[in-house]
Amino acid sequence: MSGVEVLGLTAERCIELLDGRDVSCRELAEAYLDRIDRVDGDLHCFLRTRRESALAEADALDRDGRSGLQGVPVALKDILSTRGEETTAGSRILEGHRPLFDAGAVTRLREAGTVVIGKTNMDEFAMGSSTENSAYGVTHNPWDPARVPGGSSGGSSAAVAAGLAPIAYGTDTGGSIRQPAALCGVVGMKPTYGAVSRHGLIAFASSLDQIGPFALTVRDCALALAAVAGHDRCDSTSVPLPEPVRVPDAEDLRGVTIGVPEALLAQGVEPGVRESFDAALRLAEGMGATLREVELPHAGYGLPAYYIIAPAEASSNLARFDGVRYGLRVEEARDTVIDMYERTRAAGFGAEVKRRIMLGTYALSSGYYEAYYGTAQRVRTLIRRDFDNAFAGVDLIATPTSPTVAFEIGERANDPWAMYASDVLTVPVNLAGLPGISIPSGLAGGLPVGFQLIGPAFAENRILDAAHALERAIGFDPVPPRLGGSA
Repeated sequence: MSGVEVLGLTAERCIELLDGRDVSCRELAEAYLDRIDRVDGDLHCFLRTRRESALAEADALDRDGRSGLQGVPVALKDILSTRGEETTAGSRILEGHRPLFDAGAVTRLREAGTVVIGKTNMDEFAMGSSTENSAYGVTHNPWDPARVPGGSSGGSSAAVAAGLAPIAYGTDTGGSIRQPAALCGVVGMKPTYGAVSRHGLIAFASSLDQIGPFALTVRDCALALAAVAGHDRCDSTSVPLPEPVRVPDAEDLRGVTIGVPEALLAQGVEPGVRESFDAALRLAEGMGATLREVELPHAGYGLPAYYIIAPAEASSNLARFDGVRYGLRVEEARDTVIDMYERTRAAGFGAEVKRRIMLGTYALSSGYYEAYYGTAQRVRTLIRRDFDNAFAGVDLIATPTSPTVAFEIGERANDPWAMYASDVLTVPVNLAGLPGISIPSGLAGGLPVGFQLIGPAFAENRILDAAHALERAIGFDPVPPRLGGSA
């Protein structure tokens, strides 16, 4: 068993240890894998690890030499295709599915020499805000195992918080990186739509999905984003970034104007969350930032618009899972092809996925398309225009990431609308295709609170600079106290 202490270990520190030959790539990978074996039984962050393959890859790096991110362990949400290795998207309908190719982001990580140590748990097909919808069990929050880690990328966020990986990747369709980052007390970033290839990402809603990183610090987040960002010829929606993602070093916020949409924040933000948010704003002002109220008049309609557009796209995307081409097939269904479709999809999809398929199919059906889907798309355009207008007068926009801290497991399981409301402050960002980051701003009732910074399209570096400066001033300790003595 490796003696490397990994709880609270940042990716930058991993690189320093590797560069100084204080630890080998194998020892570092083994340390994380050993910690997963010890700790993850109670948290269920990982669906599977790849010990043998990961250690072989680490050994090769030790033989051949390394630089940059080479040898740094990473974890992947199980919605990113990995060649020849099971990729389920948290669903029974893809149990045993082994893709024939790597996702574009995974290819870049392999080229960078990172060591993928495992695949993390998630809400089925990324549909959820709590990681309770996985077909393979619930993930628990490292700060309080009775509470959810957020979702749908809860396995990835909890893995970073628990010291099971220094970097993890997830996807964000309506908040599924930023919201779990907030609830687990880590950093999570959703890049601009198109900044990271979606090739090989098992699609939920193609016009909204985006891949991004989780990390303990903003600088680590920048390193992780730089590794996967950029144009991919296999994804026609990906684009070259106007400037490379760089590691931030800003120490203050002088010259930065931050907009605050007060009207939007009136929608159910818990008092403790609001107090933490206001304290962070005061800190930002003391660091030289100018605060200005902005209006996002249509952002409040983001949630209903999202829950028409996203299910409509899911209805189309998930039609491919029919028991014919790959994944689950219910063999007892032998009478007709239609019978086989029905039995397979009934057995393979969970309740939330079925709910969203039905919602989406209805919204796209004849006679309802224009009333629902068409109207939702027009609202989406108005939301994007609101952001454009706001950014004419400010550099960044700040909100709490989640209106609440982590809620108890099962608390919202039978109340879909309460669950959907978890994303009220993150969904407008996806509808507009903009970048956003969540950093921890403090605690409320002993649980982490997330502070969200939103920027114009391709303003990743602007966001990272401000987030890094504010992170340093806040001084949040991302190690959950209950895990401090269990490393």
